[in-house]
Amino acid sequence: MSQLLISRSPDLQRLQDEGYAIQIKSNHLLLNDVPYVTSNRELATGTLVSELTLAGNATARPGTHVAMFVGEMPCNSAGHPLPRTAISSEPQDLGDGLVINHTFSRKPAEGYPDYYEKMITYLALISAPAQTLDPSATARTFRVIENTAPESVFRYAETASSRAGISAITKKLQSGPVAIIGLGGTGGYILDYLAKTPIKEIHLFDGDRFLQHNAFRAPGAPSLETLGKAATKSVYFGNVYSEMRHKIFAHDHLTESNVDKLREMEFAFIAVDQGDSRRLAVNKLDEFGVPFIDVGMGVLEENGSLVGQLRVIVCTDHANEQIRSRIPYQEGGANDYSRNIQIAELNALNAAVAVIRWKRIVGFYTDLQKENLSHYMIDGNCLINEILS
Repeated sequence: MSQLLISRSPDLQRLQDEGYAIQIKSNHLLLNDVPYVTSNRELATGTLVSELTLAGNATARPGTHVAMFVGEMPCNSAGHPLPRTAISSEPQDLGDGLVINHTFSRKPAEGYPDYYEKMITYLALISAPAQTLDPSATARTFRVIENTAPESVFRYAETASSRAGISAITKKLQSGPVAIIGLGGTGGYILDYLAKTPIKEIHLFDGDRFLQHNAFRAPGAPSLETLGKAATKSVYFGNVYSEMRHKIFAHDHLTESNVDKLREMEFAFIAVDQGDSRRLAVNKLDEFGVPFIDVGMGVLEENGSLVGQLRVIVCTDHANEQIRSRIPYQEGGANDYSRNIQIAELNALNAAVAVIRWKRIVGFYTDLQKENLSHYMIDGNCLINEILS
């Protein structure tokens, strides 16, 4: 990916052709071997770092004029910090072992047209004092840097995290295989959110056909031609999100014949509305020691409008019978699932609460309460948490 990005980006290719030791790391652009002067008036080398704004597999106009630096504070030839340059000297972990020490700001009136101009501008600013002390000091070392970046699950670079400066935190989402059992409504949105994280594998279990009514409560906008193919939900959603990432695997309904696949999972989401399917999933996940989140909703018509609630149950402690006792296996009563009232925004909200809860479990978000059960009441716009011990 790194060399492909360089070869398809004229600004990066120009930097490389001119002998600068550039590399892509943690979705940032690095220019290595930058000579600079320390506060002791000694020569040293550091690394200039920039975020990367991409359009597909090529660079776009830089998204910010700010640059970063790995090394001591660059100084002038007298050993004094460069004036009106540094805006922060707080270390920041950008992921993959990339820790920057300083942040610089030098903004041209029109901004930087490309990454060549941006990096060369900062390079000249930092290296000029070093060349005053030693005219042979240069960043044009023609050094070739081996690409050691791990293979990504994404088909193109994930730059949202690097742009926000949270790449190191996003690494916490690199868990092993995750299963989504049921893709009728909420499960599709769970997939939409999970597909944009660096989970190693996503396994989909749903053998029902993706039909016209499904299109109105699922993420995306399938064409009439796509609906006419009536693919299974696992295959349909697998094809949609495989445009963005690798390692999405489609399976039929979860049954006794394929349930052992859950043994390989590190986490699972249960989003089915049939009691028997939920019971099978819960029992086997419990047997295999795989933590899971079960979601569901109950919506009914009352006095000319819809009322109801959403449910998220978290089971990470399989010895906790109180948690398992709250998992419903028979919907029944007023919430008659033969009508299957589901609305896209409720499905999406149910999925969002579940995925946020999972991200809190793995440490992406701070988790203060560690609740096991959440209910969202539609009529009062109220989220109620319970801790079952």
